[in-house]
Amino acid sequence: MNSTNITSVTHGVPAQSRWKKHGHSGGVLWFTGLSGSGKSTLAMALEDALFAKDYEVFTLDGDNLRHGLNANLGFSAEDRSENIRRAGEVAALFASSGIIVLAAFISPYARDRDQVRQIIGNNFHEVYLDPGLDSCEARDPKGLYKKARAGEIPDFTGISAPYEAPINPELRIDTHKQAIDESIDQLIAYTGRAFRLP
Repeated sequence: MNSTNITSVTHGVPAQSRWKKHGHSGGVLWFTGLSGSGKSTLAMALEDALFAKDYEVFTLDGDNLRHGLNANLGFSAEDRSENIRRAGEVAALFASSGIIVLAAFISPYARDRDQVRQIIGNNFHEVYLDPGLDSCEARDPKGLYKKARAGEIPDFTGISAPYEAPINPELRIDTHKQAIDESIDQLIAYTGRAFRLP
């Protein structure tokens, strides 16, 4: 059921004032890719690196949100879409406060990522981590691919459920060929350009 009898509240602090205080604009780096592609690893490492450089930054991780805000969602196509919609709305709130959000979600469907882009607007930056399925499956840090191949996990992205790769991401990183430190350096440089004050 849709909410009724609600009114939007306008904040008295302009976005530009928040940006000036932080020294950068707010926005979202949206990390997408298969399980094991390095989304959480890079997002958390980048958070540390940016925080050390005095950026206001926070990571939203898909697994973490599923322990709380999205604990009632499963892994059907409909629940996956709702998971990403909620994550996008939370990321937009953080971004509107002037924070740089590092969002690490498989987000397998292009339409869901496009919806988040519409929610957030111009300060949405899609980062596609693309080491290839073979590399992700070889890493298998959580043992999920092994379980999926054994039929123990239904609807597993990349095996029994689809992953729609971004066509024109703002940034594409091959986390098979590129070391973590190289990827972090690339992301720091991109962040400096993307969220530089006008």
